[in-house]
Amino acid sequence: MSQAPKPLPELDDATLAFAEQVFDSARGGDSVRLGELLTQGMPANLCNHAGDSLLMLTSYHGHLEASRILLQHGADPQLRNRRGHTPLAGAAFKGDLAMVELLLEHGADVESRCEDGKTALMMAAMFNRVAIVEHLATQGADPRASDSHGATALAAARMMGAADTEALLQRLGA
Repeated sequence: MSQAPKPLPELDDATLAFAEQVFDSARGGDSVRLGELLTQGMPANLCNHAGDSLLMLTSYHGHLEASRILLQHGADPQLRNRRGHTPLAGAAFKGDLAMVELLLEHGADVESRCEDGKTALMMAAMFNRVAIVEHLATQGADPRASDSHGATALAAARMMGAADTEALLQRLGA
């Protein structure tokens, strides 16, 4: 007969305050502090109440060195938040080519999809991120892929008035 899992203990105020400081360190890109904590055994895939991992926060806020340290300590570049977004989709949305490159170098799936089926390529196309669309395409992103509503990156670019990525996607045969 199996036993029901034990309920997790409630966290005390000091622990909750420490956790918030860790997530603030990620948002602020404090690579030294994050590196020290990771070396001491902090899980690289620690997530906050919204399901945002430390890597999601560092990558979304453009902190390349902090993201690199997290990845070197085993952070999962495919770990999704509660809205189904990946760090790669966030970096594409923000227009951070260096971050996109770093995440792909560490195993992010160029074709991974958010909950609504959008890929990083679609996110980049919507917000006229030409260099990112070019890079994702050279890394194997499918410009003809469609989201859960049937929209492609080209349709998303058109809808958002992103003329540069629309022209690029047309040249790519999307």
